[in-house]
Amino acid sequence: MNDVDTVLFDYWRSSSSYRVRIGLNLLGLTYETCQVDLVSGAQRAAENVARNPQGLVPTLTIDDVELTQSLAILEYLNETRSAGWLPDDPVGRAKVRALSYAIAMEIHPVCNLRVARHAVSLGGTTIEEWMQHFIREGLTDFENMLAKGPGSLYCYGDAATIADICLVPQIYNAKRWAVEMDQFPRTVAITLRLEELPAFKSAHPDRARPQS
Repeated sequence: MNDVDTVLFDYWRSSSSYRVRIGLNLLGLTYETCQVDLVSGAQRAAENVARNPQGLVPTLTIDDVELTQSLAILEYLNETRSAGWLPDDPVGRAKVRALSYAIAMEIHPVCNLRVARHAVSLGGTTIEEWMQHFIREGLTDFENMLAKGPGSLYCYGDAATIADICLVPQIYNAKRWAVEMDQFPRTVAITLRLEELPAFKSAHPDRARPQS
């Protein structure tokens, strides 16, 4: 397939965009990055809303289509590029999806900056307290899910899955908000192994951040 016209509408610190960068890198796909500055509100500009009706990032233009929502994008890439990010058996696929969703659908939404800022505006908490509480709570659950798994190199098995692609950006955010990680030994061990993989390294926000 021709990936010359593949464009990722990205924000360097967005967890969702970070996931898609990892996926594209794992596949060795060539793509152009176009930054959508969330701090300035560019995601709500008409140009971005035209390609992403939710006014969010990421959007991936690939194969002459525009795709949104990071998990949907990753599953598309998995299906069209035979990435192997989901196990062959139905039980394995369900378990990998459960791990992925525990991050992308449980921790991430409540820790989205617009949610956290609204909570802070109502009083009774700081943004740091909010983030630390919900990230810590979510990672506790995730650690317990890993404890019921196969005890493998990565989240499920010895090859990276969509769960691993979701995990690394979440740990980046946990560190950003100074969450104490000692209570999550399985999660930390897996993350350290993943962070050594070139595709994960090159997707890191420090490398994706626009040069001033």
